[in-house]
Amino acid sequence: MATIRERKSKDGKVSYFAEVRIKGHPPVRQSFNRKTDAKRWVTQTEAAIRERRFFGSQEALKKTFADMVTRYIENELPKRKTDHKKIETHLTWWKKHLGAYVLADITPQMIAELRDKLSNEWIMKGKKTEKVRRKPATVKLYMASLSIVYSIAEKEWGWVERNPVLSVRKPKVNNGRMRFLDKDEQKKLLDAARADRHPYIYDLIVLALCTGARWGEITGLMWKEVDLKTTRPVIRLEPRTKNGERRTIPITGPSVQVLKSRKKSQVIHSPFVFPRADGKKPMEMRKLWERVLEASELDDFTFHDLRHTTASNLAMNGASLLEIAQILGHKTLSMVKRYSHLTEQHTHDILERMNQAQFA
Repeated sequence: MATIRERKSKDGKVSYFAEVRIKGHPPVRQSFNRKTDAKRWVTQTEAAIRERRFFGSQEALKKTFADMVTRYIENELPKRKTDHKKIETHLTWWKKHLGAYVLADITPQMIAELRDKLSNEWIMKGKKTEKVRRKPATVKLYMASLSIVYSIAEKEWGWVERNPVLSVRKPKVNNGRMRFLDKDEQKKLLDAARADRHPYIYDLIVLALCTGARWGEITGLMWKEVDLKTTRPVIRLEPRTKNGERRTIPITGPSVQVLKSRKKSQVIHSPFVFPRADGKKPMEMRKLWERVLEASELDDFTFHDLRHTTASNLAMNGASLLEIAQILGHKTLSMVKRYSHLTEQHTHDILERMNQAQFA
């Protein structure tokens, strides 16, 4: 059943309130300035509901986008092993723009528009005075976080019938970035870190350069994961790594000295190698890194590029692609093929030794 009622405001303006009621479904309402538009909407809406195309479930008409995000952050996000703060930041942005909408009203077209907004929005990064735009890889991460929430809402909660993010194109990401430090740049960075008033940041950078570990793996490092008592000290990361698997990282030289020094100088009892003041959680060190990076005057450099630096140094010192992948924790060789040109001299030497031996 459909009804259209005429309404007149105090200033004499006329509008039309349309409502569609069908047994077994919540009522659907909409306002229009013209009666012809209201009639057209009523006809199309009735047909869509009867054909079960208008919405996937009654929950989609009751629950808002904000309800979905809030439930995920409160109940599902704590179950993840990593990236809590990052995902919450992403979802908070989506909630700001879509929070008031009921889930039935959110379309792939709306998400595509916001994808473009993410790409074109100017944001402040750290203490830099100039604004920057988000990179395609960052936009893709925002979309991935949203897709995770929709997937659970669809498969487990029954709030939506399908995940609209899957219908939206993701930005193309150039994975060919090859920024790594040369010897002079590495000295600049370490000197700036050593000169900083906080002792954590120098140790953090040394560990990153020596191990090739990711930001989250180092900042959240726990003492139970560090074995300094064996003849070959190692870090055995719990399954909070990017691919969710345990990973063993050999530690030698400077990294061993850093960890021994950190253990000796730690004045509070904490399970974390880099604890905050109360020792209950790891310290937030993003501002420390940005301060040192600014002091070092390095251009176009991120913390993740320290990982590229480790991989490049491994390649130039004779490590094979398989060995680099194993140290960095990659499941396949595809991510380390970018370093193949750096291993050319090493593989050339191997073939030369083999040919000299077999044709001697």
